[in-house]
Amino acid sequence: MKKLTAALVAAGAAGALLLSGCSSERGGSSTEETTGTSSEGAGGFAADATIGVALPQKTSENWVLAEKLFNDGLTEAGFKPIVQFANSGVTEQQNQIQAMTEQGASVIVVGAIDGSQLGSQLEAAVDSGAHVIAYDRLVKNTDAVDMYVAFDNYEVGVLQGTALLQGLAERKGDGPYNIELIAGSPDDANSTPFFEGAMSVLQPKIDDGTLVVVSGQTSFEQVATQGWKAENAQKRMDTILAGSYADTELDGVLSPNDTLGRAALTSVAQAGKETPVVTGQDSEVESVKSIVAGEQYSTIYKDTRELVAQTIKEIQLLQKGEDAEINDTESYDNGVKVVPSYLLKPVIVTQENAAEVYANDETLFPLTQG
Repeated sequence: MKKLTAALVAAGAAGALLLSGCSSERGGSSTEETTGTSSEGAGGFAADATIGVALPQKTSENWVLAEKLFNDGLTEAGFKPIVQFANSGVTEQQNQIQAMTEQGASVIVVGAIDGSQLGSQLEAAVDSGAHVIAYDRLVKNTDAVDMYVAFDNYEVGVLQGTALLQGLAERKGDGPYNIELIAGSPDDANSTPFFEGAMSVLQPKIDDGTLVVVSGQTSFEQVATQGWKAENAQKRMDTILAGSYADTELDGVLSPNDTLGRAALTSVAQAGKETPVVTGQDSEVESVKSIVAGEQYSTIYKDTRELVAQTIKEIQLLQKGEDAEINDTESYDNGVKVVPSYLLKPVIVTQENAAEVYANDETLFPLTQG
């Protein structure tokens, strides 16, 4: 049986080979180690400038943490932050971005609810002289975005698919294995690269019969979860279990994040089935506890502290009139332009390596100590 580290090496190799075939959000091959290749500072702006941060709904712990980190970090850096959630939806976020522009924000950081519906507001922001940074989620169908700061979302999917195969081999013995697929919200630009990254690993195993999707639901449109809502994922899983698994065991579930993974586990438990191998993402507290207890198999750690710190670093460079720090100029095509990006590396977490991965996280590390 392969060790997780070996699987990750394989995943990295698979990712390097498969990036040219990824979604429309990724326009090229692998990331490049370059800096200062785009997003010029254009003379800089005041050291105490207003910085707007438009965040989506509070759908995960990481978004809540980002709010605090942006407020604290921008204030410490000497800026005046305006950090807002748009819990009422896209229209609220559009209005917030417009208001940030009217208040003279020199940079607007956007964690989009729906990255395809902000073009008019961001174009107005750029026309006013503001810089626009897409944070975590790609802004689509507009050239009014200077750069994208995120963890590599396609690689996240590759790691999730790899983890599912690894967990099935460890916990379910020899195949074939019965699995089901869950994807994120169709209005989130990240959902497609998550899914396509995972399917780059899983589809060959579906094709050769190692994996069997008993429901037959394999397309993104069939498996997407509107709004990333747990109740939507659980309802769909309830229906699948009732219709396709009356006399069949479910061995594994590809889940794009922890919230939906826990929803799948709840559905399976209520149906009286054995616990399947379930993937996740975001290292949410309840899922880390579940992984340590041997229930949920894996999650992905994307340290929000690193992501916010890199975003603030980019803002500081722009303030000084210097070029933004870029390490990828090929991968993320938003439909109008390939957006210069700074991509951080995600880390897969299982029961085996949780203590090591979370060693420097004061919230998560204690959960690994039993």
